Amino acid sequence: MSSFNPQKLFVNLIPPATSYQPIDGRRYTLTHSDLTGDLFLDIGYVYNSEAIEPKMRDEVLAEWQKDKQSSFLLIGNVHIDNGEFSEEKAGMRFNIFNKEMPTALKGIVYGERPFFTNYPSLLYAPIYIQFHSAYSKYRQILYFGTPIQFLQQILK
Repeated sequence: MSSFNPQKLFVNLIPPATSYQPIDGRRYTLTHSDLTGDLFLDIGYVYNSEAIEPKMRDEVLAEWQKDKQSSFLLIGNVHIDNGEFSEEKAGMRFNIFNKEMPTALKGIVYGERPFFTNYPSLLYAPIYIQFHSAYSKYRQILYFGTPIQFLQQILK
């Protein structure tokens, strides 16, 4: 994945989702091809479970949620392991996900430009990614900035 190329991003809007709705619960399934470097972004009310490779589990799932103050957050989830990998392999997966997350987030943000045009305040919403692991040192929630930061990097 490493660097973001907008021409290698393919966006699929899953009806009835539009560039106007939903906001709360809007979900993203981001997958990629190791062979071509293509990114595939599905946007809808549900995650695209058909796009998820059950053995690899290298997708990024994210959704808009409200916090206690009714402000929106973009919350992402990645599967490091559920005990099926050794601690060493889980550590490698954690490091890869952490390194590649900016590229994944650029894909989501770039693919959602029409949505952000309709809801520009969401460009300033915090992004948190939850790393799910059976090993406590890889079970983390990390802050990754805001959508505007990623959009600015792309449009430089």
